[in-house]
Amino acid sequence: MAVKNIIFAIVLGTALGIFAYSLQRMIALISIGKSENRLDHLWMRFKKMMSVAIGQSKLFREPAAGLMHAFIFWGFLVLLSSVLEAIGEGIFDGFSFRFLGFLYQPLVFCQDLFAGLVILGVCIALFRRLVLRPKRLEGDLHAKVDATIILFTILLIMISLLGNNAVKLMLGSEDEGRFLSAVLSPILASSDISTNHILLEIYWWTHIVLILAFLNYLPYSKHAHVLTSIPNVFLSSLKPKGALAPIDLEAEGVEKFGAEDVDDLTWKQLLDGFTCTECGRCTAACPANITGKLLSPKKIMTDIRHRTVEKGNIIIDKNKAAVEKENGKKSLENTLLHNYISQEELFACTTCMSCIEECPVNNEHIPAIVDLRRSLVLMESSFPAEVQVVFKNLETNFSPWAFPASSRADWAEGMNIPQMSQSPDAEILFWVGCAGAFDARYTKVTQAFAKLMQKAGIKFAILGAEEKCTGDSARRIGNEYLAQMLMKDNISTLNNYNIKKIVTTCPHCFNMLKNEYPQFGGNYEVIHHTDFLLKLIHEGRLKIKQGEKSKVTFHDSCYLGRYNEIYEPPREILESIPGINSVEMERNKSRGLCCGAGGGRMWMEEHEGKRINVERTEEALKLKPDIIGTACPFCMTMLEDGVKDKGSTETVKVKDVAEILLAATE
Repeated sequence: MAVKNIIFAIVLGTALGIFAYSLQRMIALISIGKSENRLDHLWMRFKKMMSVAIGQSKLFREPAAGLMHAFIFWGFLVLLSSVLEAIGEGIFDGFSFRFLGFLYQPLVFCQDLFAGLVILGVCIALFRRLVLRPKRLEGDLHAKVDATIILFTILLIMISLLGNNAVKLMLGSEDEGRFLSAVLSPILASSDISTNHILLEIYWWTHIVLILAFLNYLPYSKHAHVLTSIPNVFLSSLKPKGALAPIDLEAEGVEKFGAEDVDDLTWKQLLDGFTCTECGRCTAACPANITGKLLSPKKIMTDIRHRTVEKGNIIIDKNKAAVEKENGKKSLENTLLHNYISQEELFACTTCMSCIEECPVNNEHIPAIVDLRRSLVLMESSFPAEVQVVFKNLETNFSPWAFPASSRADWAEGMNIPQMSQSPDAEILFWVGCAGAFDARYTKVTQAFAKLMQKAGIKFAILGAEEKCTGDSARRIGNEYLAQMLMKDNISTLNNYNIKKIVTTCPHCFNMLKNEYPQFGGNYEVIHHTDFLLKLIHEGRLKIKQGEKSKVTFHDSCYLGRYNEIYEPPREILESIPGINSVEMERNKSRGLCCGAGGGRMWMEEHEGKRINVERTEEALKLKPDIIGTACPFCMTMLEDGVKDKGSTETVKVKDVAEILLAATE
């Protein structure tokens, strides 16, 4: 074996050994989290991984930036073959993949093609970071330097690869597929044979050393996602997007609920922290951040990573004395909650799902935020003051409002609507919801939908005073105890009547009944009223006449859209009405902006920045509509308040799709 081969073997073995240690260390840090099964439904996981991680589907939501990143990512996948070939050359003189026969020329063509695409992608990335500087890529100096180092390292790896190939061509290689190396050979190679032999060694060693250095830098860089993104997507949740994990409140020996520190989170939530690319897509889409609040979903992820490293090293090493000496006692006393993430940040979240929708590596921000809220609420009784009244009303009246439960069916007076206790054979239960029963404005929507069902000849009933709040606000604010109490009471009532099919006008009720009630034995077919009404139109059970000519822009509810992917039914209903001119806001469907009421924010004041509902209303008013269409009671309240704030109540009305449809039916 030549001296070069021996030296390379030592360098390779050392580099791989260090990398193995670093990887083992990262896994150990992530393992301080609580256990969680993420290895079910392997085929579904594989398909998601191929689409999101390999296919880069979420990155292409921003086509230009997505293509740039795809060039780099796909290039690395293809160029793994050139790395393996280079390693083979280091161990065995003259090693090559030529034994692949007819496949070799297409392989080297792809290597050159993707080397060029990677260089193009890196140059675009550097231009964006250093010249354009989009807001979502802003970060501290360390993050900026880290990103720049990584990009320049990738650039040098590609140049050294092409240089190595260019010199080989000048020395007589017959790799015809290396078109880019051939074009660059006058620049990267020499006409002198002896010089080319020297350049060959320089390029080869530069290429392989940079690759090994890059590999060992990754575990300690914000670019650790290069290692973790594919497994993170594979391990991402397969549960309904709208479902929060329950807490076992009756577990023996458990005295701590929610998450105060990183070891209270699951290992997958810690993996999310290490996988965060710090691309800022989540924060750029966050309605709280857009309107000047402290919350940044990107910061939540990076805080989890930094605290995991800080506390994980203490747990792994079990050498607190040494840690105290090195970092001071502060690192032992710190917690993720308060020291890294503040209460103000957590309660600014509207749980709108924009962060998760935009994240290219399927990080799950909202479950972590809610787990931290749970600790504040259940362990510290710490939450915005106005929420105390909501909790009290939910406990005593089973509604966020102070109205007595006995008045839940008052909206139906004179409408000849039976209750389940009177009509247990009703084919459908109409789940009215708290807003539908008590909110003066939204009871009109409830009545409109009920009239539409009556026109269509639907045999339905309501629960009346037996219905209680589904627990949505309580659960998302963090009061899991109160939420579960309400959920279990409702399930008991529903199961007592052997309910199978439920229709509701509230996306929050819809999401709870459909996605979270099954956690406690409540399994029903749950339909949102927009889906239900569209079906009635298709079946011809509702006859539509000429509607009033009006320009309508529809606002997507987060809990109907991003949570449950219901975007088209309300639009199809509007389009089916003659006289309606539907126009879309700039941010619509999966990119629609939250109204600001989700996650319990309906009951909290906004003390920072601009009001979210005003931001959304302004976007709607730019279109000069006659009507802002909704399909959610919370959205209706927030948008009506926004219209009032802008002084537009005389010219613009906020109406539910059911109200618009009722006015156009015979």
